[in-house]
Amino acid sequence: MKQLRVTIQLELAVPDDWEIVPTSEGTQVLKLPDGQYLDLAVEPLFASDPEDIWRSTEDEEVLDNFLEMVENEDVRYTFVQH
Repeated sequence: MKQLRVTIQLELAVPDDWEIVPTSEGTQVLKLPDGQYLDLAVEPLFASDPEDIWRSTEDEEVLDNFLEMVENEDVRYTFVQH
């Protein structure tokens, strides 16, 4: 079995009141002003508490608004050699 590395780099124009905050595990997430948190690790995931369960959204308007913020996207796939 091969190991695949996916590198995703995004540049977004976001509101000034967004913050980067750590979770108890040391990973970083975004704190939004409406009491929500956003994790972009694989897909946009939202939670009302960064220690809670993260969920995607079915709300097309939320996704459309987020995707409009993306100014640049770079996705690279490479196989890791051991």
